[in-house]
Amino acid sequence: MANKDTDLFIIFTPQIRCMETVLSGIRPTGHLHLGNYFGAVRNFVRMQHENNCFFFVADYHSLTTHPKPEHYQQSVKTVLAEYLACGLDPEKATLYVQSDVPEVAEFYLLLNMNAYVGELERTTTFKEKVRQQPENVNAGLLTYAVLMAADILIHKADKVPVGKDQEQHLEMTRKFARRFNTMYNTDFFVEPAAYNFGNALIKIPGLDGTGKMGKSDGNGIYLIDEPAEIRKKVMRAVSDAGPAKINDTMSEPVQNLFTMLEVVSEPATVEHFKQQFNNCSIRYGDLKKQLAEDIIKVTSPIREKILAILADEKYLHQVVTLGAEKARASASKTVREVREIIGIRPI
Repeated sequence: MANKDTDLFIIFTPQIRCMETVLSGIRPTGHLHLGNYFGAVRNFVRMQHENNCFFFVADYHSLTTHPKPEHYQQSVKTVLAEYLACGLDPEKATLYVQSDVPEVAEFYLLLNMNAYVGELERTTTFKEKVRQQPENVNAGLLTYAVLMAADILIHKADKVPVGKDQEQHLEMTRKFARRFNTMYNTDFFVEPAAYNFGNALIKIPGLDGTGKMGKSDGNGIYLIDEPAEIRKKVMRAVSDAGPAKINDTMSEPVQNLFTMLEVVSEPATVEHFKQQFNNCSIRYGDLKKQLAEDIIKVTSPIREKILAILADEKYLHQVVTLGAEKARASASKTVREVREIIGIRPI
């Protein structure tokens, strides 16, 4: 990368509460895909100019599945590079790695003292994980919601962008904040709300014909995929036998293809294929070829940036070092004040 991109000089001050604080974390369990980009990261890029933003790689969270040590750091670096390539700016937002902020671990411990086993066992995600990995039901899975609450409350986040599967965890974060305030007769913590993107929220379906695109479901197109791989994946995407009559209703797999087309293609292209569908002349092979090429137009510049950033170890080190400094400035203030409220003071 060019020198001007490599040399970062960032001056930061303690967070100013006049702007709302927004926080989001992502586990380093796979490459970012189109759904991540259009559904979240592209909105993060806009939000970083309007809010006090903290975006982090949740590497502690990934330990619940016991990742191999030789893959651990590379997975973290890859997510960081992908975030940066998509447009997250370390001069605008605080971009950091969870494990680089040791205050998170202390605050997690303190919150655990006010979380109860019964309520943690009832969380939907814990029960699902017990079914999915019965041979590895560790304490980290049980207290996953507490660690997520620590991530959010340690920066006193006002808003948290969450998917449907994380809404219960956010509600538990609100509960822990209320419980702390009640126990210690304070109004120290705000209750974070879900960030609603409104009309900006885009859900990208998977290539298997149902559900949403996922990092580990094998139904995604990754930002780092090469053009040949994208073409192969799109051509294999599920469709159907074609419309049976004029203005027929689209099946879910075909509607999914059109949803992706609407996101990446020109309106005239979308209208062209809709007309073909409605008059029963559509050839899904032609639609898929067009869809693949339009996806490649979106992902190719991002892919080139990802590879350039991954090759620039100095730049990545500067980003995470400065991100850790900014995150620790915020986190240490919260932990210091929490210790004082609880009564943990030097003797």
